[in-house]
Amino acid sequence: MNVSSTFNANDGDGYNLQMGRWSRRLAEPFLDFADAADGEAILDAGCGTGSLAFALKKRLPACRVNAIDFSPAYIAHAARHAADSNIAFEVGDVCDLRFGDASFDRVLSLLVLHFVPQTARAVAELRRVAKPGGTVAAAVWDAYGGLLALRMFFDVAAMLDPTSERARDHSFTRPMTRSGELAHAWQAAGLVDVQDTSLTIRMDFDRFDDYWAPFEGRDGPGAQHVQTLSADAKARLRDAVRRAYLAGEADGARSFAATSWAVKGRVPG
Repeated sequence: MNVSSTFNANDGDGYNLQMGRWSRRLAEPFLDFADAADGEAILDAGCGTGSLAFALKKRLPACRVNAIDFSPAYIAHAARHAADSNIAFEVGDVCDLRFGDASFDRVLSLLVLHFVPQTARAVAELRRVAKPGGTVAAAVWDAYGGLLALRMFFDVAAMLDPTSERARDHSFTRPMTRSGELAHAWQAAGLVDVQDTSLTIRMDFDRFDDYWAPFEGRDGPGAQHVQTLSADAKARLRDAVRRAYLAGEADGARSFAATSWAVKGRVPG
C-alpha cells in the first residue's frame, strides 16, 4: 500500500489526547454542514480513532458506515471501542481506496487532507467512490490563522530557537489550509454546487499540564517536534510555553478558538 499521509501516528490513546477530543467536538458542526441522511451508505475517509464515524451512527443509526485510516494503531483502537455500532473499520489509503466506483451516497473526510501531499489524487479518489448525485465533504484546520493552541506552541518554539522555524513554517503551510483552497480543489475535481465555509469550536484545557500532555506523546506535529529536542531544550520550551499559557495569571482553565475550513460538493449526475 502506498501510504500517503505525513501525520505522525503511533497510539490511539495518544491521538485522542492530541486531537481526538477535538475531532469529536468538530464532528457535530461538520455533520450539520455535510447534511447526511439516515439510511445512506457513507465513507469516513481518514477516520483516526473514529470520532466522525461514531458521531454519524449516533445521529443516523440506519446509515451504513465504512471507515478507513492509514494507521493500523488507530483502526485497532477504533474497532475496540466500536461495540455494537456496526461500523466497518479498516486500514486504507485515501489516495488509493479499495472501493468500487460510485459506492457511497456520501463521502466525508475530517482533518485529513492537510496531511496528504498528493491532495489532488486524494480528492479524485473521494469523488470516484461517491455515487452520481452524491456529496463529498471535508474539513481541515485553518492552521495559519485559526488553530490558536498549536500556533502558540510553535511560535514560542521558533522564538526560543530559530532552528524550530522550519517545523513551525511546515506546520502552518500545509496543503488545503488557506481560505478557498478546498473549494478550488473540489471544483478542479469536477464536483458541482460547491459550497465552502468555516467551522469554529473551542479547545478547552483544565490547566497547563492538560495542554502540554499531548506534546509529551508520539502523535501529531507538536509531539514530533518535541521528540527532536534535547532534554535541556525540551525543558526550556516547556517553561516558555507555560508562561505563554499562563499569561501572567494563575494556572487553571483556558479556552482557545479552533477554526476549520469546510467544503462540500456534489458528483454530477
